[in-house]
Amino acid sequence: MSDHVVYVLECADGSLYTGYTTGLERRVAEHNAGDGAKYTKPRTPVELVYHERYDSKSAAMSREYEIKQCSRTEKEQLVDLD
Repeated sequence: MSDHVVYVLECADGSLYTGYTTGLERRVAEHNAGDGAKYTKPRTPVELVYHERYDSKSAAMSREYEIKQCSRTEKEQLVDLD
């Protein structure tokens, strides 16, 4: 099973946050508890809207960077939000 995950969260204010983790469910729970990234702390609750799994950390980190460089519109198309 792939241990390295790139994920996209939709925050309570409608913004999108992209991150990397090795424990997806745990990390989403941390974000919702206010123990996640500084960006998401004031924007809870968050909802997982997209994720991709990778076999290597380097591949996942590269993909995280690619997604973070995308425009809002491109991210919406990726996660299929309306």
